[in-house]
Amino acid sequence: MQNSLFNQLNSSDPICLLEKDGRAEYFHHFYDADESDHLYKYLLSSLVWEADEIKMFGNLVKTARKVAWVGDPECTYTYSGVQKIPQTWISALLEVKHKLEQFTGHTYNSCLLNLYHSGAEGMGWHSDNERELGGTNPIASISLGARRKFAFRHKQDKTTCPIFLEHGSALIMYPPIQEHWHHSLLKTTMVKSPRINLTFRKILPRI
Repeated sequence: MQNSLFNQLNSSDPICLLEKDGRAEYFHHFYDADESDHLYKYLLSSLVWEADEIKMFGNLVKTARKVAWVGDPECTYTYSGVQKIPQTWISALLEVKHKLEQFTGHTYNSCLLNLYHSGAEGMGWHSDNERELGGTNPIASISLGARRKFAFRHKQDKTTCPIFLEHGSALIMYPPIQEHWHHSLLKTTMVKSPRINLTFRKILPRI
């Protein structure tokens, strides 16, 4: 599977990454180089970036990567045992949101942004299966900055599917992918520059 994926990278068509239990589509040039550069610099300077906090063995631990949670006022979100209160939308993120909504046919009300300062920072195997997400809306992800290796791993048979996420690319993860697959941003000593990842989500209202 891996060789066929990398051979398709020059295609303007989506690359379908998984063969079972969900669907993920990768778009190599969702934004061109100039658009990607501008968006990267704007987000870096315009958002409030904070060290993430995760709960481990009952204790709050701060991560090296920085995060920004942006969304509609009602979009509080809990992951790793910590509740996030959204920042107000900025114009550039609203433009990305609207483009993704037109592209996918689904609506989004929030965006989680991760800032990885270098390849020394990554994300371990996990699924975005928190109850607030509902499990019916695809998660749309935009990559800006350094090229990084990303991978899916099936929860049962441990099949893996790696791909490099390029500057300006998009990855759309459709249900029920979170039920059957973990995903990870792999650490590496080869990457010295930052990367920003934007993940657009649909948070369900609290009942």
